[in-house]
Amino acid sequence: MDDLKGRLALVTGSSRGIGRAIALALAQAGADVVLNFRTRAAEAAAVEREIRRLERQCLSVQADVSVAGEVARLVGAAQDRFGPIGILVNNAGIAKPQPIEEITERDWDEAIDVNLKSCFLMTAAALPAMRSLKWGRIINLSSVAAQVGGVVGPHYAASKAGMLGLTHFYAQRLAKEGITVNSIAPALVETEMVTSNLNARPERIPIGRFGLPDEVAEVALMLARNGYITGQTINVNGGWFMS
Repeated sequence: MDDLKGRLALVTGSSRGIGRAIALALAQAGADVVLNFRTRAAEAAAVEREIRRLERQCLSVQADVSVAGEVARLVGAAQDRFGPIGILVNNAGIAKPQPIEEITERDWDEAIDVNLKSCFLMTAAALPAMRSLKWGRIINLSSVAAQVGGVVGPHYAASKAGMLGLTHFYAQRLAKEGITVNSIAPALVETEMVTSNLNARPERIPIGRFGLPDEVAEVALMLARNGYITGQTINVNGGWFMS
């Protein structure tokens, strides 16, 4: 297992929920962390304080990671402050539960942009630094919706399935450069995104409860430390989808 002390991690959408839990887990393992948020500045500041109490360096940057210019600013700020990014966690996302007949072209584009295009933009921006290090970990937060359809809508399921395709492509191309690329596919983790969705019920899960953000963070930490796992989707779903 690789030592993360001194590595720089950037976690998108890390002011709350799964992103927050992953950022804290990486900091506890010795990484310095760049937090990203779009609107939740106060919550991001609270996470930053927690990380600084762990005696790790931390920076919070507001940016919409579905926009190329914002991504460039975010990655530039991170690397100007701390040096090359070694760990990228593509966690930022939205879930807008809608009946099929109510989903508009705008809804579709928003889901693809925020959930999928952001993953491409962030990876492209962080990759040169990882290649210079000859070491990198890219971790994409997909969803059980990519595998079974889920409870949000086709726009969400398609965006999360697209992340698996990106994972496979990058993993294959970057394996010989010391860079691993993997996905995590959670199901019904107890976050604001899930608890606000009336279709998300714990009885859908064989284990019979919602997952916890820390249970996903444990897997992200393992992937950040492991240099031999690449191109994989790790299912953290309470048994909803069994592969």
